[in-house]
Amino acid sequence: MQTSRQTVQTASPVAERISHWFARHWLALFNTFWGIFVVVPWLAPIFMTLGLAGLGHDIYFAYSFVCHQLPERSWFLFGPHFSYSQPEIAVAWGQSLSALSNEMFRRQFIGTPELGWKVAWSDRMVSMYSSIFVFGLLYAALRRAGLRLKPWPWWLAGLLILPLALDGTTHLINDLLRLDFRQTNQWAAVLTNHIFSPQFYVGDKFGSLNSLLRLVTGVLFGLGLVGFLWPMMDAEYSPKPEEP
Repeated sequence: MQTSRQTVQTASPVAERISHWFARHWLALFNTFWGIFVVVPWLAPIFMTLGLAGLGHDIYFAYSFVCHQLPERSWFLFGPHFSYSQPEIAVAWGQSLSALSNEMFRRQFIGTPELGWKVAWSDRMVSMYSSIFVFGLLYAALRRAGLRLKPWPWWLAGLLILPLALDGTTHLINDLLRLDFRQTNQWAAVLTNHIFSPQFYVGDKFGSLNSLLRLVTGVLFGLGLVGFLWPMMDAEYSPKPEEP
């Protein structure tokens, strides 16, 4: 019993020191982890180009659990273009367009030496997760400058997250039911009175309407999440000012 009591007494200060250290460094730890998380998908095309295909495939496999990695909605590095349409992918892959209608099959395309190699997650994931990292760094800078921000109201965070939810849901419905309203985007052409070129409204290539919507809504999502949760976590984990 005496030994057990001594263990508890000696363990308590250690636990307190760990808790105090975490309270002081939680934001740096989180930003470091998140930075690694958003950088690793970009290493996959680098490894593929360097001939380290095993490492590249490992990254594609690991990140397939958090992203569909559809090639027409992904960015490619070390090739002539930053993104490709489904017909272009079909030709490069030696497959028919009907074969690419199967999403589980289509997501397996990671690129070729001629086209380049895709980043290990889609443009939406790049936008969402990278913006969380960037806004997390900005929050850390403001915090270091002595500013303690209050959590944004839930309704403001919800308004910033809503566009991504709408864009993602309509894409999901479009893909599951094999529709084309998010491929042609005729609704957007009518709303904007066709002021842009027809190619802007069609497909998912970089610079298209779909691509821009995924990028913008992803950034808004990251802003809303950080503005709502980070000050809340800061209040929970950071050391409280001592009473006079």
